[in-house]
Order: sequence, then C-alpha cells, then structure tokens
Amino acid sequence: MKQYWILITLIALINTATFATEINKQLLRSGDLLFQNIECGSMCDAIREVTQGYEGRGFSHVAMVVQTGKEVYVIEAVAAGVKQTRLDSFLLRSHDNVLVGRLKKPYRSLTKKAVLFSLQQQGIPYDDAFLYDNGKYYCSELVYDAYLYANGGKPFFELAPMTFKQPGSEQYYPVWVDYFDSKGQDIPEGQPGCNPGGLSLSDKIDILGNLAPAP
Repeated sequence: MKQYWILITLIALINTATFATEINKQLLRSGDLLFQNIECGSMCDAIREVTQGYEGRGFSHVAMVVQTGKEVYVIEAVAAGVKQTRLDSFLLRSHDNVLVGRLKKPYRSLTKKAVLFSLQQQGIPYDDAFLYDNGKYYCSELVYDAYLYANGGKPFFELAPMTFKQPGSEQYYPVWVDYFDSKGQDIPEGQPGCNPGGLSLSDKIDILGNLAPAP
C-alpha cells in the first residue's frame, strides 16, 4: 500500500511539473505553436468544452511564432483577418498560461515553408463561417494549411468532423444557434475542420511548457 501511494504521489508531481514548466520567450523559435485560452464569452466556453486539448486543457486560439529575437511576433487569424501580432500584445489577451508546442525533430525541415506560407496569407479575411477551403482562415485552419503546403500538398495535421453540440447531447449550444442564424447559415455540423485543442494533441509536436501571461 505504501508503494502505491508513493507511485500516486510521483504521478501527481510529474503532472504538476508539466504544467509548471515555464519557457522564456527568447527561447521561442519560428514555427512554434502557441495555444491560448482567451475569454470571448459563451462562444469561447463552447469551443473549449468540445475541443479539450493537451492534458485536458481548454484552448480557444492558436498562433504561430514567425520572428524571434529582440521583438517576437506571431502570425494569427483573428477577427481582423490574418495578421502579425507582437508576442507581448498576444499575451495580454491570455486568460492563463500559453502552451508552447514545437514540431518534433524529424519534421522541423517543414517549418520554414510553413512560416513563409502563413506570412503570405496576411490580409486574408477571418473565416467566420468555419468552413474549410473557402478562401478565408480561422486560427487553426491557417496552421493546418501552412503545414499542408510545407508538406508538398499532403496532409500533415488532421481534419476531423466538427461539432457544435453540447457533449453527450443532440442539442446545439444556444450561442452557435444564434451565431449561425445571424449569418443566415446552416450550422456546419460534421463538416471537416480542426481546432486548437486537437492540434495540441498531435503526435507530430512536442509540448515544451508554458509561457506565463503578461502581467
């Protein structure tokens, strides 16, 4: 019994250490993925509930590091469209720690092309319809297409059927019903897509640790 409790304690310590690891922003590399939990009301709540990510954490946004050095920038798809954002400004939006993911060593040769592709998409509108391959981008869709391009047109990350329903229910979240009604659009239930949580679980990336939110 004593050995059992020692094992449980060790597991708890390992999990705590994983969450507690902090990454200095100067150690970031171009191509690193930053998984973020931002607050945007009931819509972000709904996203987190159906897209749990690494170690059960909820993420509502993902961006890619594109420039490191004295000033660190990310490229991201936000309401204003695809744009570069200073890391410090990016962190100010974070509700809690930002998780840092990096492609595993065998795949890192793809990073340069993925970053170049992302930068070339600046100015493309935000995909508020959440429909893949419609000439617009939501956050994880930009990352998906960047590595699709870098991988010679072969899928690198995975698409999966999207859901806008409450877990264990056939009922849609009211926020999504209202959202798509306002656009005169059917809810794209079951359509192929991707999300920040799913990307954080990819076996093609290593999770390095946390960036603390801006003070």
